[in-house]
Amino acid sequence: MITPDTIAERETEIVEEFAMFDEWLDKYEHIIELGKGLAVLAPELHADEWKVKGCQSQVWLHPVREGDALVFQADSDAAITKGLVALMVRVLSGQPARAIAQAPLAFLDRIGLHEHLSPTRSNGLASMVKQMKLYAGAIAAQEASHG
Repeated sequence: MITPDTIAERETEIVEEFAMFDEWLDKYEHIIELGKGLAVLAPELHADEWKVKGCQSQVWLHPVREGDALVFQADSDAAITKGLVALMVRVLSGQPARAIAQAPLAFLDRIGLHEHLSPTRSNGLASMVKQMKLYAGAIAAQEASHG
């Protein structure tokens, strides 16, 4: 499903959502709930080919082109990590590849994720973002060479 909103609008929505929580424990619970909302990933996509390198937990990320947009399907074997990948899917999925590749994703700092995640989770989140941007960059380059 492709939605008309932009990455920036989705980021703002998430910043406002996280602002409703005073305690980081509540924010972690919210992240876990987001993970529970991820669509089930097909068993064949739980393959090494789709595994994100650099995550302590197992994370699978599968990009699918839908018109000029890139849609992400994802899963993880750890609750918080699954919530983090769900957050990234929510922001980036359904957007044009070029927009994904160039998105600054300032909301991650604005909601305090980098300062409140453990170093291993923070590195894992960075790996997820990097992988999503690599997929998007490759598709954007492909589109540019054919356009």
